[in-house]
Amino acid sequence: MSEISSLTELVNIVGDRVVGERELRERRALAGSGLSHPARTQRRSVGDLLSAVLALSARTRRMVQPRAYVELDVFAPGGGRAVRIKFGER
Repeated sequence: MSEISSLTELVNIVGDRVVGERELRERRALAGSGLSHPARTQRRSVGDLLSAVLALSARTRRMVQPRAYVELDVFAPGGGRAVRIKFGER
């Protein structure tokens, strides 16, 4: 019981705080810059959250895989190298 009453007192103290001029100016500046609180977006469904988790786990899985290295040599009919392309590092 005492915990609830002390929490209520704390809320009342914080809620009654007087806002100074400086803080009002800061709030107005933030509101004008668009950096204040972003607009609340539509709630996401469980499927959206699951997709985000799966995408992050796939990204993590790809990051721990060894880096791929591809080297492509194309030779002309005369036997000389026509194109050499390297992807990745070796």
